[in-house]
Parts: sequence; structure tokens; C-alpha cells
Amino acid sequence: MRANLGTWGNKLHSGEKTYPIVAQRRRWFAISGVLMAIAIILLLVKGLNPGIDFTGGTQYVVPDVANPTAAPAEEAVAEIAPDQEPRITVLGEDDIRVQLGVLDQDDQRALNAALAESYDVPEDSISFDQIGPTWGASVGQAALQGLVIFLLLVFGVIALYFRAWRMAAAAIVALLHDLLFTAGIYALSGFEVTPATVIGFLTILGYSLYDTVVVFDKVRENTANLQSQHRYTYAELANLAINQTLVRSINTSVVALLPVASILFIGSFVLGAGTLKDIALALFVGMAVGTFSSIFVATPLEVSLRGSEKAIQEHTAKVLALREQGGADVAVREDGTVRVGALQPGQHQGVTSQPKRKGRK
Repeated sequence: MRANLGTWGNKLHSGEKTYPIVAQRRRWFAISGVLMAIAIILLLVKGLNPGIDFTGGTQYVVPDVANPTAAPAEEAVAEIAPDQEPRITVLGEDDIRVQLGVLDQDDQRALNAALAESYDVPEDSISFDQIGPTWGASVGQAALQGLVIFLLLVFGVIALYFRAWRMAAAAIVALLHDLLFTAGIYALSGFEVTPATVIGFLTILGYSLYDTVVVFDKVRENTANLQSQHRYTYAELANLAINQTLVRSINTSVVALLPVASILFIGSFVLGAGTLKDIALALFVGMAVGTFSSIFVATPLEVSLRGSEKAIQEHTAKVLALREQGGADVAVREDGTVRVGALQPGQHQGVTSQPKRKGRK
């Protein structure tokens, strides 16, 4: 199996085998558009579930509970503060976390005593935190500012590194695509959004950006001498770059997703480490969709943006005209892609393009 994967990867890198990802970019844009629309609907209809770090509220943590169930805490809250809707989570094996809205001092002391009695633990062993709504709002504002600053820095660095603002724009769109999709999953699942979730969001943006930059770097390498040859179009060379980095992207994603999946499914659900869910879900979903966007969104979008440049349009027209005149060795494959042969030494093989349409002049 390893040999087969290695052979597949070698064929992709040499161009002997290719997938017309760029040529079918409208299909990938449509899929991404549908996913983004669903995510927006979920955010508008269900909305996110912000934790008390953003909304403000009261939190108790009851340690060393003999019977870690939510029922005693629900009864205690219903007795002391019946208008509250508590969020009760089992932390680890024997800790109970109770989160609810803002309470006055009398209710705070009364609930602390009620929880101690319900779980048969000393009152002074229960930890207590009171977070005001003003502080929670400042946390949310700081998180938004951090995200905006991150995106601006990303745009500037990529634009300077590649000397192409269109690559920077495509990378930013891919990042927003990943962020919006992950936020939609949070709205769908109802998972609580905490500062750890924000950290997870920024982490997946960095991961997605890294994968995108690797593909863009290969695109730049393949198209460095674009105007000096008239055998391949810019889109075909960009498509070759995606295929050449495809195996690497898949391997990197699998290696990254396996430990995150362990944290999410084993640590959170099997062992009951609820605090891990905040960041693990963002990492798992974000890394998966980040791999998709770096392959099917970022580079195809960059090709679409570059396609509006006059130099690219003229070069593409010359390449297609030469093919129509029989100036290149081409062969139509069974999947409809075109393989261009008779390469000069040092040139890439197997670049594909759309098949010629019948009746085209």
C-alpha cells in the first residue's frame, strides 16, 4: 500500500497523473458557496453559544464529587435561583462545573452552601468566579481585534513575499472560508464558545495559511518563466502545482488530525474532559476544512483573479492558438484532460487543460 501511495505521489509530481482541479474551479466554488450559505443560516438562526467569559456570569467548580451527575446541581440552582438556566459540565472524573448568570452576594453564598450540601463536600473547597458583563464584552472585543489584526498582517506578508496582491486576497478569502465554516459547525453543535475556542480559531487560520502558502510557493516556481514559453497556460501550471503538493497536503492533514481527533473524541467524550472540547472542535473542523480550502479554494481563486490580467490573457490566447495550429504535441485523455508532451529539458510534464471543443476555430 505504501508503494502504491508512493507511486501515486510520484506520478502527481511528474505530471504523469493529474486532476483538473483548476479547470473545474466553478464546481468547487459552488460547493464552497453552498457550505458558506448553510453556515450563515446556522449562525443567524441558531447563533453561537458564548461562554460566561464573553457574556458575564457566575461559575462554581465542585471538586472530588462522589457521584458526578448534574441532577443535584440543577436542584440546588432551581431552589436558590429558579430564574437561572445553568450550564452544568462534568470535568474529568469527579469535578462539577456550574455556570449561570450574574447573582447577588446573598444568592452566591446560598448557592455555594446548597452545592456543598448536595454533593457532600466542604463549602470552602468549592471555587467561585464572578465575571462581570463589562469584562466579558472587553474579551469579545479583544478577540475580534486580534482576528482583524491577524488578517491584515497575513495580507501584507503574503503580498510582500509573493509580490502579488491577488495571492494575498485569495489567501484571505480561504481563511475567512475556514473561519465561517468552523463557526457554523459551532452553531450547529451548540458547543460553548470560550477564549480557548478563539485560540483554536487563530490556530486553524495559521494552519490553513501555512498549507496555502506551500501551494502558492509551488505556483510561483512553476510560473516563474511563464512568458518565455508558450506551451502551458498560467492555469495549467497552477493546476500542476496543486497536484504536485497534493500528497504533502493530505499527509500533513492526516498527521495533524489524528492527535486532535484523540483530544476531541477520547479526551472530551470518553474521559469527560469538557474543557478540551472548546479548542479541540475548532482545531479538528478547521484543519479539515483548511486542507480543502488550500486545494480547492485558494489557488483556483488566485487563478481566476490572475485571469483578468492583460498579460495572462494574451499569453493564454497564444498558447491555445498554437495548439489549434498543431504547434504542440497534445493528447486527450479518457477523463477529458489534455496532456501536452514533447517537453524541453527542465520543463514539467503532463500539464493538463480543458479539452478542445468541437467546432472551435
